[in-house]
Amino acid sequence: MTLEYDLFWSFRSPYSYLVTPRLVEFERDYDVKANVRPVYPIAVRIPGFFKQVNPMWPPYLIRDTVRVAEMEGLPYAWPSPDPVVMDLQSGEVPKEQPYIHRLTRAGIVAAEQGKGLPFLYEVSTVIFGGVKNWHEGNHLRGAADRAGLDMDALDAVAEKEKDRIEKVIAANEAAQKAAGHWGVPLMVHEGEPFFGQDRFSHLKWRLEQKGLKRRSA
Repeated sequence: MTLEYDLFWSFRSPYSYLVTPRLVEFERDYDVKANVRPVYPIAVRIPGFFKQVNPMWPPYLIRDTVRVAEMEGLPYAWPSPDPVVMDLQSGEVPKEQPYIHRLTRAGIVAAEQGKGLPFLYEVSTVIFGGVKNWHEGNHLRGAADRAGLDMDALDAVAEKEKDRIEKVIAANEAAQKAAGHWGVPLMVHEGEPFFGQDRFSHLKWRLEQKGLKRRSA
């Protein structure tokens, strides 16, 4: 029996990026399935969040994510441009968000087409893997192609069905909150939340208790 978990994930979250290769390998090697549920990052979801955050947090986040990337053997650099347009000094986040809206809506469409996890993996590798101006040229098209998708087609559906997709994103965010946490990556199995890239081993342990099996060769 295939075991499933919900994956609440953001295209602006370095920790979402850092856990994704492990989730891809997990699904490759075990009879498990991630129900990919993209959400907007907390900077967009909670107005004024970064105006109130402890100023010690952002420097630590950068230091910690560099360390995790090194430990996991992953390329890593803060995205250029940042998927969320914001004033880093004031914490002001404008309503118009061309990058994160496009990415999140495309992620919803990719998930609906059954290729959510490969899309998250390929796109986040471009965004956080040191590719400058990842939003230009064929960077995203190439990432989508490697995931077995067409970026132009994803964008077309996302634009045509924008209102419906926004409702899906809102439902994902409500389900994330109902599961008991606000952050990403958040993995939820049968109502039990596992928050953070460092809780992947706990999720695997729990699923092993539920009968997790390796895929046959």
